[in-house]
Amino acid sequence: MARTAPSSRHTARVVPLRKGTTLEMVRLACPDATQMTLISESFGLPILDSDGIRDQHERLIVETADGLKEGLGERAMQIHLQRIIGAYVGSAHGAGQFYSRAVTEARDATAKAANDMRDEDRDGPVGFDSGAQRKREFAADMGLQAHALRMAAEGAVAAYELVVGEAWKPFERQVENPGHSVDSKAAELQMAALG
Repeated sequence: MARTAPSSRHTARVVPLRKGTTLEMVRLACPDATQMTLISESFGLPILDSDGIRDQHERLIVETADGLKEGLGERAMQIHLQRIIGAYVGSAHGAGQFYSRAVTEARDATAKAANDMRDEDRDGPVGFDSGAQRKREFAADMGLQAHALRMAAEGAVAAYELVVGEAWKPFERQVENPGHSVDSKAAELQMAALG
């Protein structure tokens, strides 16, 4: 029987990473300038200066970094800006997800209102909007907010590249105790407290 030589390769341990929110995810969730203009015109909302919002936030981050450059080293600046940009991107993504849910609810309410057999979805008394109309207007407002935050995030990401010299990527941290949920940790602590 032939013996095989032990493998000199070490088995790599796979460490699961908690994925961060990317700017691409924000772009998929939030309205772009063209869609926002259409929404604004359809609902009588202000037309945002998308480029102005983006440029203002880019300048803000660059000026912030300029003010900190004496006190922070290169790596510390990168870490600090990584966190700030991550907050901008995360906020915009959350707004985009909320906008998407509002649009879904508005679509559902509008489809239900189109069915003449449903009394609860009929228009309210004269002078009052229907529930479906209120949901459409709410979705439009959320679209305006999501777009504004998207443009702020895009400006912040552009500033990161100017200051740091490389493209921004979300921080991906290791998952603590993979397979261990918060609930199971809490249960362990509670049982330990009970004795």
